[in-house]
Amino acid sequence: MSYETYSFGDVSIAISHPSFGQFVATGEGIGSITTEMTTEQTIQDVAADGKVMISKIKAKNGTVAIAVQQTSTFHQWLIKLYNYLQTSSTSKWAETKIIIRTPGMRELETCTGVAFTKLPSNPRQAQGQNLTWSLMAADIQRDVV
Repeated sequence: MSYETYSFGDVSIAISHPSFGQFVATGEGIGSITTEMTTEQTIQDVAADGKVMISKIKAKNGTVAIAVQQTSTFHQWLIKLYNYLQTSSTSKWAETKIIIRTPGMRELETCTGVAFTKLPSNPRQAQGQNLTWSLMAADIQRDVV
């Protein structure tokens, strides 16, 4: 009998910016990482007579959501990168790159042209929370390696 094994503990994420540096995390207070393609790859236009025209859209843009513990070093690093980019020239805003490795699924995702959408909400309460960082990527490439 054959089977596959997945563990989030094996997933790693590397976020880098050429002017700021890199943070590599395996664990590091990460709750979840979600990538999502934004643009529909197929669009259909239906004429009055019912004829369907199908368009193939080659866009690979999307979003990356990273949930981290509010006390984690990863969260602190993301705040520093966000603040750095807020005061840097506009040309640096979307130079961030994210690489996500998922060995159990033999997947490698490379996100380029990455930019923050905003700071995450910051709850303060009796129990610590996960904060979700939302980023947009101009290109998301998913490969099986």
